[in-house]
Amino acid sequence: MDQLILKYLHLTTRPADLSRWTELLEHAYHPQDEVSIAVVGKYVEYEDSYKSLKEALTHGALGHKLRLRVTWIEAEGLETPSYAQQLRGFDGILVPGGFGKRGIEGMLNAIRYAREEKVPYFGICLGMQTACIEYARNVCGLAGANSSEFDPATPHRVIYKLRELTGVEEMGGTMRLGAWDCVMAPDSLSAQAYGTTEISERHRHRYEFNREYEAVLTGGGLRITGTTPDATYVEIVEIPDHPYFVGCQFHPEFKSKPLEPHPLFSAFVEASYRNRQRVLEAEKVDEQAVPL
Repeated sequence: MDQLILKYLHLTTRPADLSRWTELLEHAYHPQDEVSIAVVGKYVEYEDSYKSLKEALTHGALGHKLRLRVTWIEAEGLETPSYAQQLRGFDGILVPGGFGKRGIEGMLNAIRYAREEKVPYFGICLGMQTACIEYARNVCGLAGANSSEFDPATPHRVIYKLRELTGVEEMGGTMRLGAWDCVMAPDSLSAQAYGTTEISERHRHRYEFNREYEAVLTGGGLRITGTTPDATYVEIVEIPDHPYFVGCQFHPEFKSKPLEPHPLFSAFVEASYRNRQRVLEAEKVDEQAVPL
């Protein structure tokens, strides 16, 4: 088809170099191993709700010559004491964006499991906000900590509405949208993934991290590693003493490409695969230690 178009338009061009695409297909059809990711979301019944997310995860896996296995977990289904049983066996856990309070407690349980069991975690938008809430409650001892979106009467508004939109309840035109610059700490996981300390990413959200709680959360071990250049908005949080725990307020999945996996997705998949190898190695050691 492309040759016919060039012919009839009397255009000439050099032969296409498809070597990178050929290599990509080789990784897709002949992966060296696999990685298993649990996506804990609110809309998993309709996978197309997370189409960009799944594609970005696929790009990250292909970049490491891995087959991606995604399990969609309904967040409400984790609102039980047995939530840990549903999360065992996954190499990494991801909580994506969303709106409203449905399923939030299940997301918090998933995040707590990932934090305590040292399973790589990646939180996007709502996934970053719930990570802050979970840390405030279970590490910093702020009982009842929440987002004012889910509980307007919460005693600790760790997440709250955009400052300039206080009192605005209408849904239309009330979000922080589009590309915003972000400056990252040079020694952060995120900066290492990007290979730079200055980025620009796309946003679509209505609530923000409340910096009035910054001292409490960072004093408890949470690290704020990315902010807007004017330090007004928190963009990235991390837990230093964890194999991989990153939450970002923006949506990196929108900029991922098959031949150019987004750095954060690539780093998350890599960390998840390392976790997989660690668990398998530990199982081998246990088997060898069992007496005959």
